[in-house]
Amino acid sequence: MPLRSVVDFAALAAIWGASFLFMRLAVVDFGFVATAFLRVTIAAAFLLPLLLWRGLGPVLRRHGWKIGLVGLLNSGIPFMLFSFALLSITTGLSAILNATVPLFGALVAWWWLKDGLTGSRVLGLVIGLAGVAMLAWDKASFRPDASGFAPGWAVIACLVACVCYAFAASATKRYLTGLPPLVTATGSQLGAAAGLAIPAAFAWPQQAPGAQAWLALDAVGILCTGVAYILYFRLIEQAGPARALAVTFVVPVFAILYGALFLSEAVTAWMVVCGVVIVCGTALSTGLLKLPSLRARA
Repeated sequence: MPLRSVVDFAALAAIWGASFLFMRLAVVDFGFVATAFLRVTIAAAFLLPLLLWRGLGPVLRRHGWKIGLVGLLNSGIPFMLFSFALLSITTGLSAILNATVPLFGALVAWWWLKDGLTGSRVLGLVIGLAGVAMLAWDKASFRPDASGFAPGWAVIACLVACVCYAFAASATKRYLTGLPPLVTATGSQLGAAAGLAIPAAFAWPQQAPGAQAWLALDAVGILCTGVAYILYFRLIEQAGPARALAVTFVVPVFAILYGALFLSEAVTAWMVVCGVVIVCGTALSTGLLKLPSLRARA
């Protein structure tokens, strides 16, 4: 991988890992609906001038409704679900669950796009889902904790968000192939903002949020969404989609580090073990790791 791609890879993992920290800081003051709405709105406000400057406005208008619907599935709903989850589980745990996106992506692509599954990928799906079950079982309580929310519902919210990401990825491949990445990124944030506008109006916080919450939202909107999209698509162009996808496995490392440093979150041995199982299974299910076949050994 070229040095520039290595730098982009590390920067993207660090930025996306920080998104869980910033959402956690914002959601306490704003609530999970308003946090998600403001994140995509700020990201859209950052990306739209770039798109217009590059003369891609007509492309966005022609395909806007399709991109917007995918954006609601790819950004609006998942961001809201992860914000809800962060009210009762740690940033590290939510990031580990987020690492299952390629796992569910492989399942959805097999079911919807008829992508073939080799024996190695099927084994990866089994291992990855087992890791998810192990992690979820540890947080399976549906009784409210000190935060007033049940950790079990938070885990389910994270997994539903990952399924949304998976369907959005297949929908992008099927309906948005060939569109400039900046158009897809900008349109998806605009669509997500439009879809969350009415729910956010009803769920707007009654008390004025503090400066820390606003700064966290600016960071997650501009840095962790707008800038991250640019880095991600550039990494795909320079290093290929498989290597770009591998960033998902590094994100939990940064998220756990940030949570421990800035939020004093505990990191349990069980969480680490389950995370390793999930990452190994996901790497196999996506084809990033391949087991030698019987024919090859023969």
